[in-house]
Amino acid sequence: MLTVDNVVVNYGQSEALHGVSFAAAQGETVAIMGRNGMGKTTLFKAMIGMLPLRAGQVCVNGQDVSHDESYRRVRAGIAYVPQGRMIFSHLTVEENILTGMEQGKTRRIPDEIFAMFPVLFDMRRRKGGNLSGGQQQQLAIARALVSNPKVLLLDEPTEGIQPSIIKDIARALNEIRRTRDITIVFSEQVLSFAMEVADRLFVIEGGRFVHETQRHSTDVAHIREYLSV
Repeated sequence: MLTVDNVVVNYGQSEALHGVSFAAAQGETVAIMGRNGMGKTTLFKAMIGMLPLRAGQVCVNGQDVSHDESYRRVRAGIAYVPQGRMIFSHLTVEENILTGMEQGKTRRIPDEIFAMFPVLFDMRRRKGGNLSGGQQQQLAIARALVSNPKVLLLDEPTEGIQPSIIKDIARALNEIRRTRDITIVFSEQVLSFAMEVADRLFVIEGGRFVHETQRHSTDVAHIREYLSV
């Protein structure tokens, strides 16, 4: 469903990603693990089109979107939840979710969204800026899901979120994968979260993948070595 092939990204004269490749199947969840500054966010911005590729290819369901603008990639089936959530603080929860439905045929938020995130239903009239970090993260995921994506990208979904809400987000992602059969790719530093959600884990270091493992055969101590400062 998602193929990233030999992707190279530069910041000016400096190469930030050095030929990164991976593929994720329909219904599969993939974690990109790594410390800050190792290339996770750069990779996600390259996949959604916020950063241009110097080389390589990004395909969604067989469609090459490597040179498409971000909105065309959304139409092709990619949804993106950026690091820091980037919700509209001055809009209500309901209005925030509706911004994800601009291209939709209806302006009614599906019941399943509120069933998945009941706190958002309770707070649907509240301004996004008045929500906690965990609630804003749930809102950002809900906003992404209403575009009915084939691929959901989440950059650091647990950053700055309390442990109880992290468990809610893990439950929601597993439910999304089960009910919608979509591909989920997320970047993360919290290994326990990745082990609860991902089928496969990659470790990125210095703009390159240095380790890949299936969840059931993961050497947790080995991955922790990569994540330790």
